[in-house]
Amino acid sequence: MNWTIRPYRSEDADWLLGAEIALQEHEIAIHDPRLAQSRLPGLPSYTRDYLDMLWEVLDRGQGVMLIAEEPTGPRLGTGPRLGLVAGSIVDEPWPLETADSTRFAYVSDIFVVPEARGSGLAQALLDALAAHFRAIEPSLTRLRINVLAANAVARGAYEKAGFIPYEVTYERKL
Repeated sequence: MNWTIRPYRSEDADWLLGAEIALQEHEIAIHDPRLAQSRLPGLPSYTRDYLDMLWEVLDRGQGVMLIAEEPTGPRLGTGPRLGLVAGSIVDEPWPLETADSTRFAYVSDIFVVPEARGSGLAQALLDALAAHFRAIEPSLTRLRINVLAANAVARGAYEKAGFIPYEVTYERKL
């Protein structure tokens, strides 16, 4: 499978909304039933609110959203979209951690359409995001991503892409 990775453009908006809704519904479906459901339904109204917040975070944190598409359209940006990745720079100083540990690039969103999963696209999207951050902030040394514990497929993909578990969050009912 071939793809091109490019920055998000306004004509991606409808596809992005659908991708984020699909991602939300997938996370609801794999949520551990021993825990109270924490995800709201993947409705357009909730998702639009999330995207409004995401654009603010990306703007504040020198972030970017990248879109992967098949290069089959008559011009770049017209082929079927295959995936997305978004991330920003997080700066959270903490007195007990090194500066390079508290200022890092963070992957907030990654989505690959089902028919492109297993093709290496997720790794290509993560590599493109890492290249973006290396170019704009050469002093950054870390790229972090969170994943639901129940999402074994995503955890495997991230480890294949070179990620190593750093912190693990546990949850229990009060």
